[in-house]
Amino acid sequence: MGEAIKHECGVVLVRLLKPLEYYLIHHGSVIYGLDKMYLLMEKQHNRGQDGAGIGCLKLDVDPGTRYMTRLKSRAHNPIKDIFDHIYDKLEKVGEKNPSRLNDASWLKANLDFVSELYIGHLRYGTFGHNTIKNCHPVTRENNWMSKNLMIAGNFNLTNVNEMFKSLLDIGQHPKETTDTITILEKFGHFLDDENEDLYRKYKDQGYSKKDISPLIAQNININNVLRKSSKYWDGGYVITGMIGHGDSFIMRDPCGIRPAFYYWDEEVIVAASERPTIQTAFNIPINNIKELKPGHALIIKKDGSWSEEPFTSSHEKRSCSFERIYFSRGTDADIYHERKNLGRQLVAEVLNTINYDLENTIFSYIPNTAIAAFNGMIEELNNFCTKVKADRITELQNNFSTEKLNNILTLKPRTEQIAVKDVKLRTFITEDNKRDDLVAHVYDVTYGVVRKDKDTLVVIDDSIVRGTTLKQSILKMLDRLGPKKIVIVSSAPQVRYPDCYGIDMTKLNEFIAFKAAIELLKEQKLTNIITEVYNMCKKQEDQPKEKVINHVKQIYKPFTAKQISSKIAEILKPKEMQAHLEIVYQTIEDLHTSCPGHKGDWYFTGNYPTPGGNKVVNRSFINFIEGKNQRSY
Repeated sequence: MGEAIKHECGVVLVRLLKPLEYYLIHHGSVIYGLDKMYLLMEKQHNRGQDGAGIGCLKLDVDPGTRYMTRLKSRAHNPIKDIFDHIYDKLEKVGEKNPSRLNDASWLKANLDFVSELYIGHLRYGTFGHNTIKNCHPVTRENNWMSKNLMIAGNFNLTNVNEMFKSLLDIGQHPKETTDTITILEKFGHFLDDENEDLYRKYKDQGYSKKDISPLIAQNININNVLRKSSKYWDGGYVITGMIGHGDSFIMRDPCGIRPAFYYWDEEVIVAASERPTIQTAFNIPINNIKELKPGHALIIKKDGSWSEEPFTSSHEKRSCSFERIYFSRGTDADIYHERKNLGRQLVAEVLNTINYDLENTIFSYIPNTAIAAFNGMIEELNNFCTKVKADRITELQNNFSTEKLNNILTLKPRTEQIAVKDVKLRTFITEDNKRDDLVAHVYDVTYGVVRKDKDTLVVIDDSIVRGTTLKQSILKMLDRLGPKKIVIVSSAPQVRYPDCYGIDMTKLNEFIAFKAAIELLKEQKLTNIITEVYNMCKKQEDQPKEKVINHVKQIYKPFTAKQISSKIAEILKPKEMQAHLEIVYQTIEDLHTSCPGHKGDWYFTGNYPTPGGNKVVNRSFINFIEGKNQRSY
């Protein structure tokens, strides 16, 4: 509830397929593409508020004219800051000479962001300082148009040190060891190679240097560059980019860990991290939008032709289930129904926990992102009530009376909005040392609906990761209402293992499920398991990632999920709390039932989709034992 979880990041690509004059005639604006970029980025603001950036490329400009431009911001509202800057210049043009706003050629020649191709980025920083240089897009510049590169991405590599070394082995001297620089330089190296191969080919055929440049631009094989660049990457990624001569692309990792969708018509090709943003921006039906297949790239040539091509061997799709539970926009049709299904699946365990006492139980939710799961839970509770009513009516037989019938028909779940968010404060992006005080003021409670010492309060959340906010604020707040019992229900299973593919969860010692398992091991005098796991992790520390197995699974093996949930409740219950506390988590099986197409469950099972994940989780455990408060990759 209000957990400090950050996510990296969101991307957008827009490629106009007609001359700018076409959009003036058919849509009333030369900046049709720019307006769509603003809408697509704003509709994905949930994916990044630490910073934002936009890049553009103008096609077929005269030599000596600036053709690639980018603008980045880490202002409080970075998207607004960027587009205010761009639109202010357009407004000034309109004030001085309104007719210029209808002159596509003049605007393209004189204003930076009037162009045919755009990429955009929204950032949540999972690592490093929140400075302007950490925002995307990033560039690799060259005087040859076909060697100029700009990229923006939603990615994390687990083997960045290995990739950094490979750059050193080919003679490069990267300025940083970040995955952003590593990926950029990998692209740049093989883009240079592709250019040089084509240059030698056409030179040997007798073409002049001047004639060779357009031939390279026309025939450069982008898939070849992507395939070679990504050959040894281990991680989750969606990366979009453009090359100075006009080609562009968006690529997705071979396990499909991170999401990407695209749409095309005769006017435009667009790609984004979120499907409903494309639906909204272009007012199109869901079936017109395609999911970019794992291990594939959408490649758009300068002439507007495009294809979806594999750039690597196919793997089992392991798209991130946490995207579905928490991060992605709940307005996506599939995600909305999946979240409702997550709520439905919890009903049997919730009923058992409250001893089927619906009359003295109130159901609610915190935070707003849990509304879909709450709705699903209530629908299933109503289904349960309908069956009970039918059985009780049948049992009446000759004992029928209006009073008895009315008593039966009144059976239904009691629902209330117990917690109200009364401050616009995104607690999960606030500095840790300020969170405790701030989060206590994010929600207020509704008084007068809970019957003191009589009612049970069931509150559903989308996930419980660290539990800090529960212990320090939410539970105290709910306890003020005087319920007999509080049941916190998580629509996600217990988060037991760190992420290394773009979500800021890398430290085992921060997970409440891990803390509970360690406490149980100590209580049951099984601390030898802790030592054994540490020794096994250390033994494999220097092994190639392909040979490493996840030894941390042994920490949880002696206990059932319910035992760990009970210990979590014990740890999280504030000393002054009067109500009895129970915590109910989603099961892995019901997660898979609810989100059947998204099998990326490593947070809960420890089954990582890439070999680097096993190395990361073992390193995280070593850091825990050795008292190192640092990232594990």
